[in-house]
Amino acid sequence: MGDANTRTLDGLPTTPPPAGERVDRPASEGRLARLARLRSPRTPRLWFEILLIAVSYWTYSLIRNAVPEQKAQALKNADWIWQAEHSLGIAVEHTVNHAVNGVTWLIVSMNYYYATLHFIVTIGVLVWLYRWHPGRYAAARLALFATTGVALIGYYFYPLAPPRLMPDGGFVDTLIKHGTWGSMASGNLASMSNQYAAMPSMHIGWSLWCGITIALLAKPLWAKALGLLYPTVTLLVIVSTANHFWLDAVGGVLCLSFGFALAGVWYGTLPHRLSRVVPAVA
Repeated sequence: MGDANTRTLDGLPTTPPPAGERVDRPASEGRLARLARLRSPRTPRLWFEILLIAVSYWTYSLIRNAVPEQKAQALKNADWIWQAEHSLGIAVEHTVNHAVNGVTWLIVSMNYYYATLHFIVTIGVLVWLYRWHPGRYAAARLALFATTGVALIGYYFYPLAPPRLMPDGGFVDTLIKHGTWGSMASGNLASMSNQYAAMPSMHIGWSLWCGITIALLAKPLWAKALGLLYPTVTLLVIVSTANHFWLDAVGGVLCLSFGFALAGVWYGTLPHRLSRVVPAVA
């Protein structure tokens, strides 16, 4: 009988696998390689990113506005939040709302801030990342998308009326009082937006994502300072306009924490610790 061993091109003997057994290592290694490629930062493609952001925001708006507007439950939850804040000694929204409303130019500016910068700054930071930090873009984008996605769970399971819609709260609906143009929260456009999706606050979730990203990645000190100032001013705006409670902001922070945690697990580290540019593949 012949020798059961075979020889490689180098002349070294090898032993074939026993009959009936399969060597699956190449297949498993192929799956691991594909997973590693998915988890590795890649150079973003402009057309894909524009399409992805447009479709994602459309889907987010569709789901958010499709959540049943449970008015009775939303008002009940708002009363509970308001009482809880009184118990914690942080129920100052009413005082802030009336104080800022007394300064017309300031509250009108805050109304337009609330209606516009939420989108403008977030898109601007995404463009900045795409252009100057392509290696960190995908991870940062995942953190933002995960933050937004988990917020939808809150909108569905915990409908919450904003302070301005509480009939006995005594809050001033500054968006209606001062006729702010372009707001999806009041006026003629109110029917296009779910009025009882206040918890968590994505104005805080998105602005804090922008602020952290700018503070960690921008080089000029003034840019870092503006990055930290942006979510702080946003918090003041959402309270002054009676669109959110303090605790809604806490919900936004928790959603953002989940988003960054998911990005960190998927890419192996937080976005700002990745290379600024995508490493070249040999």
